[in-house]
Amino acid sequence: MACKPVKTDSASEKNQQNRPNILYIMADDLTIQAISAYKGIYQELAPTPNIDRIAQEGMLFYNVLSTNAICGPSRASILTGNYSNVHGYYKNESGGKFNADLWTFPQEFQKNGYKTALFGKWHLGSKPKGFDTYAYHNAVVQQGTYWNPVYNENGENRIEKGYATNLTTEFALDWMENVKTDNQPFLLMLQYKAPHRPWRRDTVYSSLWENQDFPYPASFNDSYKGRELTAGDTEMTLDYLTRNDLKLTPPPDLEGESLRVWKLYGLRSSEVVKPDSLNVEEGKRWRYQTYIKDYLACVKSVDDNIGKVLNYLEENQLQDNTIVILTSDQGFYLGDHGFFDKRFIYDESIKMPFMVRYPEKIQQGSVNKMLIANIDIAETLLDLADIQNYPDTQGESFAPILFGKDLSQWKESVYYHYYEFPYWHHVQPHYGIRTQKYTLAHFYYNMDQWELYDLDKDPNQLHNVANDPAYNEVMERLTKRLKKDMIHYQDYQSLTNFKTITDTDFGAITKEKN
Repeated sequence: MACKPVKTDSASEKNQQNRPNILYIMADDLTIQAISAYKGIYQELAPTPNIDRIAQEGMLFYNVLSTNAICGPSRASILTGNYSNVHGYYKNESGGKFNADLWTFPQEFQKNGYKTALFGKWHLGSKPKGFDTYAYHNAVVQQGTYWNPVYNENGENRIEKGYATNLTTEFALDWMENVKTDNQPFLLMLQYKAPHRPWRRDTVYSSLWENQDFPYPASFNDSYKGRELTAGDTEMTLDYLTRNDLKLTPPPDLEGESLRVWKLYGLRSSEVVKPDSLNVEEGKRWRYQTYIKDYLACVKSVDDNIGKVLNYLEENQLQDNTIVILTSDQGFYLGDHGFFDKRFIYDESIKMPFMVRYPEKIQQGSVNKMLIANIDIAETLLDLADIQNYPDTQGESFAPILFGKDLSQWKESVYYHYYEFPYWHHVQPHYGIRTQKYTLAHFYYNMDQWELYDLDKDPNQLHNVANDPAYNEVMERLTKRLKKDMIHYQDYQSLTNFKTITDTDFGAITKEKN
């Protein structure tokens, strides 16, 4: 853990106007495959010009990784700078509430003279701390709804009419308008629900791409050979998309529980949704085309709204002294490996989009491919704001590289641990590491399965070489590295302890039923 130097001057003695504003934008389940700055297969049909603008005018990161690729735990790690085993928030399902008594970086910003606000998705159950004002989604177990959402606005639930992505932006713009003349810098956490399931479009994009087919990812028809018990045994292939996900119209006479059951048809392996006229392969492609267009239409609305925010900064002369960050809580599968959702240690789910703009301080169009973990974000933001003398975290600041400096010592690997099973999506708990060249994982709940991927030769992570004699030396070296990381992050425990975490019901995130 990093040691913080003792601060000798107080925040009140600083020239507040010279301290940078922080605009932290986090979309939910936004993946690098959906952002045209990363040059993926959708860049021509579904460009993201406003998000790309942040990258073009700042630094684009390729290897910022989630340490537990699921919404609540990842958010808790970002806020605290610590792994799940330290902050205690391991999983969404039966994971309870985030411990509101824990230190989080927004509290430190608030204590050090920053105006602070949170708008959008929170999804941690407990009351947000460290914010002067907030309005977060507080329906559907804090997942929120796309249309006419309920927000908890400083402790009071209110229904706001309209589309959630637009509404969340309006909260942010109104707040910035109210604080822009204050002699204080601000920290604004703008956290969109989109493009989280069930991927509902704004009306302006209701027919977007209606007569176009999108390309398929290279691993779309993954056979799961050599990974039959792990990647091959999940409930997150496209076969598990529901009638609700696929926007089918229910019979007019259904209501109540009958309507709910009809909409959720598709959750079981015996309930594959497709038009009767299509065969199995055609049905899979139909589900993908429906899903990918809805997902990317939600991303398009996020991109539009980010454009509004960037324009506001420019129009109000806030651009030069505002650090803009765009990220997500983890990645997401867009048909990669035949999946939707996240959870696995594979790249599509652990890679977080990440880009930072700070005019005149960060070189425009710069790129970074260092291994960075979500636990490093808190330290970095505090470093950028010159805030010191706060509790130790497991993260490290990567702020120097934003300004073109080399870090002589940096992490060789990022440690990963996923705990939730069997709900949702039946993904086996596993831990592992991601290095620049390899992914190593141990699946342990009701099996003893190791996976190793050579990312130079197999970037799509289709060929498990853990049992290949040619990789014996690599396996030995990486398992030692893994043990070292587990000890360093205080997570070197027995498998029995890990399984107990998976089996423990820590409670519900809210009293509301899912």
